[in-house]
Amino acid sequence: MKNYFRDGGLIISVIALITLLLLMSVMIFLYSSDMFWLIAPFIVLLSGFAVGKLIQVTRRNFQYSALIREEIATENKLSLYSLPMSVVIIDKARNIVWFNKSFSEKFAEEAVYGGSFDTITDMQLEKLMGGDGVQISHDNRYYRIYANVPEEDDEKNIFLIYINDVTDHVNLLIEKKLSHPVVMLIMIDSFEDLFSSSLESETAHVTVQIDKLLEDFVAETTGILRKQSRDRFWAVIEERHVAKLIDSKVKLLDKAREIQVNDRMSVTLSIGIGRTAENISESETFAKQALEMAQGRGGDQAAIKTVSGFEFYGGVSKGVERANKIKARIIANQLIQQVEAADRVYIMGHRFSDLDSVGSAVGLACAIRNLGHRAEVAIDSVASLSTQLINRIKAADDPKNPLFISPHQAIENITDESLLIITDTHNPMTLESTELHAKAKQVVIIDHHRKAVNFIDNSLIFYHEPYASSASEMVTELLNYFGKAGRITALQAEALLAGIMLDTKNFTIKTGVRTFEAAAFLRKLGADTVNVKGLFANSIGSYREKAALVSKADIYKRCAITCTTVFSPDMRLIAPQAADELLGIENVDASFVYYRSGGDEIYISARSLGALNVQLVAEYLGGGGHQTMAAAQLHGFSMEDTGRRIKEAIDHYYENLS
Repeated sequence: MKNYFRDGGLIISVIALITLLLLMSVMIFLYSSDMFWLIAPFIVLLSGFAVGKLIQVTRRNFQYSALIREEIATENKLSLYSLPMSVVIIDKARNIVWFNKSFSEKFAEEAVYGGSFDTITDMQLEKLMGGDGVQISHDNRYYRIYANVPEEDDEKNIFLIYINDVTDHVNLLIEKKLSHPVVMLIMIDSFEDLFSSSLESETAHVTVQIDKLLEDFVAETTGILRKQSRDRFWAVIEERHVAKLIDSKVKLLDKAREIQVNDRMSVTLSIGIGRTAENISESETFAKQALEMAQGRGGDQAAIKTVSGFEFYGGVSKGVERANKIKARIIANQLIQQVEAADRVYIMGHRFSDLDSVGSAVGLACAIRNLGHRAEVAIDSVASLSTQLINRIKAADDPKNPLFISPHQAIENITDESLLIITDTHNPMTLESTELHAKAKQVVIIDHHRKAVNFIDNSLIFYHEPYASSASEMVTELLNYFGKAGRITALQAEALLAGIMLDTKNFTIKTGVRTFEAAAFLRKLGADTVNVKGLFANSIGSYREKAALVSKADIYKRCAITCTTVFSPDMRLIAPQAADELLGIENVDASFVYYRSGGDEIYISARSLGALNVQLVAEYLGGGGHQTMAAAQLHGFSMEDTGRRIKEAIDHYYENLS
């Protein structure tokens, strides 16, 4: 560089000398032409020497500059070649034209001049040119790829690709996720009822088996297990083991069912798992919510609460009836207190109300009136499936103080001090009037359906018994603790009995000791079974339509499936009855009847005798219910597509059992 500056000074001196010679030549020529021609050869010789020296120095400088540029390009090339990050140059046809040493080492098979870059990734180059690059996996390793176009290549004929090996970083993130702690809450279903008639030695023997089962499960993990009480356990395991538990479809539930009490009752567990939480505290909160949901759905299942919602596994066995009536007495006392504090009481069921919805509402409203408080049932009588019962009660009703009012009237008159009681549903989407619920400030829920994810969560009292046969059975139990106010009339008792008979299929399905006790209580109040039977009578036209549905049913995996394209106002009543009739066919565990409404909706009624949980099938279709009785609605489907969807849901159910 020093020589370069010295040559620059020499060039300036030579140029100055040539300029001086030219000026001297002009002056001598003007002074004397003879003298000019005498010294002209010397001037030309000296000028030629100066010009030659100038050319020599300039050429040497150009050569030196070219050498510098070549050295710089060589250094850049050597830097890319020896760069620890893999570098490859491809053309616009995605062919490899150059690669560095690191690329040839990490991609030995792909490092071929002229080979295709698609052997590494077929992702579009535009996506690779983002600022953060794109992560890919190749040969069990992870890479982040960046691409750019050299500045000299304006037409994008070549692309410079940088490939950074991020396997260690990704594996660290995966390990962090897999080692994330997850809280599990485990509860033995109906512990007191399960061991109520067992000897202490038998109870100890069974509880030891349960303890051993859970200890063996946790021993296969890196977690811990603590027993909180006789029927409750608390465990913390890593996420990796939760994934294995889910992959096994929670076989822990099946193993628990193998434990017998007195050789007649199986042990079942309810499991709540808090997953995807930020910390252990939040995971425990999730687990509590999941355990509550598992028990609300009848137990014998695992519920997993995540940030995005719930997932359920198991739930294939029948619920065990609880013989303890203490809860009913406590709820009755709380309900009476709420009624006493309210200025008015409204009772509402679900849309297209059936005998259970109407019967439970009527029985409760009449008991509240007997307490001396104002109570009405908000119902859409036109859309109800229980018009015969409604007409009977209206005929015996006081016109000045009607029991039934429209939902619109209730919405207009309800105040902040009014009490709204919802029976036979806890799903806000199936209410008789969502507007009435939205306006109510005080809400009480009485329902027997298995708990749904989108349940009403703003209630003062949430009386939920998935083991009960019907909402009418639950209301009848409450009336036992209303004192004299619980002594309703024979017609009102028949309304409750009709609700019980509907949901139990005339005391054949989901019928326990408490169901018969409730029926006996209603019989003492004067309920006539012959009058109740008359509420189930159909017209000859409806009977023919029901017979047509039953006659064209197909059997698929022990499930009877039938449909009709004919819609009549009675179809909402005919379809469930046809589903009940199909259960009487040999080798049929469940039945599905579907039909199109007056609009774009297709309604599905599902029934079973308990061998198949139709609630899980209905949930797959977007509906719900409980183990022996469920329903769903589909929008925008043809009748053929609906049939395929039902079979797909049945397949999914059996796949989860295997």
